[in-house]
Parts: sequence; C-alpha cells; structure tokens
Amino acid sequence: MSTRPNILLVMTDHQRGETVLPQHPCLLPNVKKLATEGLRFNQVYCPSPHCCPSRATFFTGMYPSRHGVWNNICNRQRLSRGVPKDMRMWSQDLADAGYQLHFSGKWHVSIDETPKDRGWIEHFASGTQPNEHGTTWERLGANANRPLPTTRGEGQIIRQGYGMWPAYGVRTPNANDHDEKTLALAHEAIRTASRQPDPWCVWCGLIGPHDPYHVPAKYLDMYKLDDVPLPPSYSDNLLDKPNIYRKMATHIFGQLSPREVRETIRHYWAYCTYLDDKIGELLRTLDQTGQADNTLVIFMSDHGDYCGDHGLFAKGIPAFRGAYHVPMIMRWPKGLAGRGRTVDEFISLADIAPTLTQLAGKSPDPQLSGRSLVPFINGQTPADWRDAMFTQCNGVEVYYTQRSAFTKSHKYVFNGFDFDELYDLENDPHEMRNLAADPRYDTIKRDLGRRLWRFAASQDDTAMLGYITTMLADFGPSVAFETDR
Repeated sequence: MSTRPNILLVMTDHQRGETVLPQHPCLLPNVKKLATEGLRFNQVYCPSPHCCPSRATFFTGMYPSRHGVWNNICNRQRLSRGVPKDMRMWSQDLADAGYQLHFSGKWHVSIDETPKDRGWIEHFASGTQPNEHGTTWERLGANANRPLPTTRGEGQIIRQGYGMWPAYGVRTPNANDHDEKTLALAHEAIRTASRQPDPWCVWCGLIGPHDPYHVPAKYLDMYKLDDVPLPPSYSDNLLDKPNIYRKMATHIFGQLSPREVRETIRHYWAYCTYLDDKIGELLRTLDQTGQADNTLVIFMSDHGDYCGDHGLFAKGIPAFRGAYHVPMIMRWPKGLAGRGRTVDEFISLADIAPTLTQLAGKSPDPQLSGRSLVPFINGQTPADWRDAMFTQCNGVEVYYTQRSAFTKSHKYVFNGFDFDELYDLENDPHEMRNLAADPRYDTIKRDLGRRLWRFAASQDDTAMLGYITTMLADFGPSVAFETDR
C-alpha cells in the first residue's frame, strides 16, 4: 500500500463552523464521530463570504486579490470568469504525483474550464458555465402575465417586483437531485478507485445546506421548535453599523416573525442532519472497500450562513463571523498523530492546497497565501503560526469593498461604502457593540489596520489604494511600514 494517503474531500455549502462542535444542538452523529476519530479545527475561516471566491481559494491556495475571483462567476455581474488558466491548482500537483482524481459535485471556480482541465476525471460538475444563476430579465418577462404575490405566507419573504423567497419548507425524500447525483457518483468513484493500484482523490461537492432550507420531514421531526432559541445577537438594532446591514435586516429578513426565524433555524439544522446522514453513508462505503485506514477524509464547507445572527440569513455583506467561520475535520487512521484532538489556531481554506500538495510528496509553492497543515496532522504546532486572520470581499451582485482583520481579542472591519467597525471579541463575542468611533480604542484599531494593510501588501491587494475619493480608512496604507509598537 502506498505511504501517501488516499483523499476523500466532502465540501458542503453554507455550513456554519459551530454546527460540528460537541455542545451544539445540531444533530451530526457521523461528522462528530469523525472528529472523535480524527482532528477538529475549531477556528477555520473562508477568505470571502461567497461560494466562488472561497472555492477558488480552496483550489489554488491564493486569496481573491491574487486569483481574481470575487463574486458569482455564473451571472453578468461577475468580476472575472474564473481562476487564471496559468495559476496552478493542487489537483494538478496530485495528478502529476500519480493520483487518480475523481470529481463529483459543485465546481463554481471557472466558466472557461471544468475540473477535467485541472487533472480530474469528471463524473459530474455543476457551476461550470454562465447559466445565469438568479433572476434574469428573460425569466421576469416569461412570467409577465403571472401575477406576482403581494402577501406572504408561512416562512415567505416578499419584495415588490422581485417575487417571493421561501425561507424554508418540507420536500420529499431524495428530492435534492444535485446532491443525490453527486453522492451516488462519489460512492461509485470510491469503489472504482479502490480497485486501482494508484493513490486516489475523490471530490464530493454538495450544495446543502444552502438556502432556501428545504429538507425531508424525517429530519425536521428530529427537532422541536421549542428547543430552538433565537440567536444572542438577534436583538441587535444595527444602529451603530453600516446602513446596508440594517436595510437587509429590515427590508428582507425582518419580514420573518421571531417564531419564523426560529423555524428557519430549525430547518437549517435539519438540513445539516440530512447531509450528515449522507456523509455517514460515504464513510461506510469507505469501510466496505477496505480503504478507510489509509484515506485522509476532510470534511469542510465553503462558507457559513448568518442563520438569524443580527436578524440576517444567507451570506455576503456584512462581515460577521457566521458567514466566515466554517467547519473542518480531518481523519486519517494510518497517518494522523493522535485521535480526538482539537486545534484552536487560526486556519484558512487557503491552507488546504499546500497541505495536499505536501502529502502527495510534492513541494508547495512558497508564494501561496496558505500554509501546510501537515505539522498539525503530525501533532505539532509551528511556533510562527499566524495570530490573525484576514478577509477580502468586493461584494456579490451588488459591489462593495470590505476587508477585515481579527485576532482572538479584537476585530476591525474596513468598509469602503460606509463607516468602519471594531469589536471586542473577548467581551462582545456576538459583535453587538461597534467601538470604531470610540477614541479609547484608536491604538487597537491602528494595530489591526496596520496588520490589514501589511496583509494587503503581501497579497497584492490594491483595491483600497490611490485616488482622493478612495482615501477612506482611518489609518491609511503607510501604516503598514510602521515599526511594531
């Protein structure tokens, strides 16, 4: 048997990092068992609160300012068509190292390339061409003679001229065609790969628990509404935060009553449980093929979901933790030092690329934004590991410029479209009180601003430099060159 691991990658879409913690009420028996048998990373963050930029970072090990994917590539508001063709992905490193790569599920990284262009055997790939995600004029015109709803029903959000968005609902079992197809092909790929002499990598890219949260009744019945509380930050009036946050909360998600908010969260948790059930089936196939011992299983998500935090759902602007904090669990019985360990260091989705490249026996590009996690797999913590995290967002279909820098004690958010934010994460973990205008915190804000600008320089992020009308940060880019105080 090869000393290099087989690799099974399972990525969900929109899953909050807290859902995999032992104390969280979300029922994830298979994923949480995976953590007891492996390694759970508690502080993992995506670089951007959106599928495409986060997935591009995952596959390249680069931040958005370097790979150029900022928003949804599958509509006309895209800021790029995908990752540059001359930018290498870790899958190419694995293919060169003799791995057999099988792809099933969501891609969403380029509309000019598909997984087969990057070393994969492509069984099924979604998000591979500009198929106009979301509403288009053509679709609106096709429904011109159908009256749009003017009053909302249970769990529905109505915006005049936009139509209706159903926050939650019940669907028939196995009605998620995308994920059922993805999973079936992933099972078959594992069986096929297990009969080959070469090491293998199987990608299983799911679209749940993406909104709207529709789930089979079997899983919804596992939760009682009375056991689902409102989030601690739900009462935030957002008066000390950028106006766009308040507009989203009041005009859109504020239509849901507190009971409907709790019902939406209940459906979200049930959706995660449904996916956990399916992941358990994948792990059983791994066992049945005799591959579990030398297979590195990585379970993760591309980004989170606000899930009622501050009265919001889904993702995108703003920069609250819920959309950026993601789960990550690794299990590799043959190669992991110790079982049931947890890591509380800051981890980025950019760290996966150098990790997989190194495990395949190749040398990671030292210019990558991320760093290899192999030391943690070996039971070690590098002395010089990062003590801060950074995010980059240029908006979704509506453009913004937003960057953040945070440590375990404080978080600073630069908003090019409105005033900034600063939070004391130790005393205000739910980010309720914005301290950015309080002069008593200027030293902390300047320090985080300096860190933010230094990271921007290291990633060739020039979005906030230059012209007089863009000089909006309280502490501009020159602070990057100050001596640490």
